[in-house]
This record gives sequence, structure tokens and C-alpha cells, in this order.
Amino acid sequence: MADRLYLLNADWFDDQGGPWFCPPGARIEGVLGLYPRLREHLTVTYLDHPHPRPAVIAEVGEANQSCPLLVLDDEFDWPDAQVSEETGARFLQDDDILPYWAARYGIGRPHP
Repeated sequence: MADRLYLLNADWFDDQGGPWFCPPGARIEGVLGLYPRLREHLTVTYLDHPHPRPAVIAEVGEANQSCPLLVLDDEFDWPDAQVSEETGARFLQDDDILPYWAARYGIGRPHP
């Protein structure tokens, strides 16, 4: 089973206006653009902004709906992964995804 990445669609509106995009998601999209081979190892799902996000809830529970979110498969041990109390799934969010991809797939790391 592949790692599963959840990203938000761009151009959403909320009570503060819009259209918006997700800055951490844009960074992840940028890395996917730099390293297109990553998509061969991922199942990428784009979600609309409003909560609830049923696909994410099914993976990691209601408390962890923030995106970007990467649900890890069981083939690579990553000690920094969070573990969902509701489902037991291991996952990473936001910039925590990037060091994992560097270690697992051999891409570059962000400059400090």
C-alpha cells in the first residue's frame, strides 16, 4: 500500500474571505513539482476546505483533519510519526512530511 497524501484544493472561501490557498500545502506541491517521481509512491487526494473532511477522519480521526497530511504505509519505520488515537494510523502533517520523503525516497532536504 502506498503512502496517502491529502491536500486542499486552492481557491476556497471562508468567513475571512478568499479565495485562499494553503501555504503548507503549496510547499508540499512545490516539492512534488521538483521531484515528480514522488507521485509514483503516493496516492494523492485533493479535498475541499470545509470541515468535516470524511476521507481524513476515516484515516486518522476527527482530531487530525489539518492538511497537508500524509498517512504512512507500514513498509518504512519513521519514529517521528504521530499515531492516531482513534485509528492507530501513523501520519505526518505539514513540513514534517519533507524529512520523511528525504529519508525514504532520497530527495533533497529543505535548507535550514
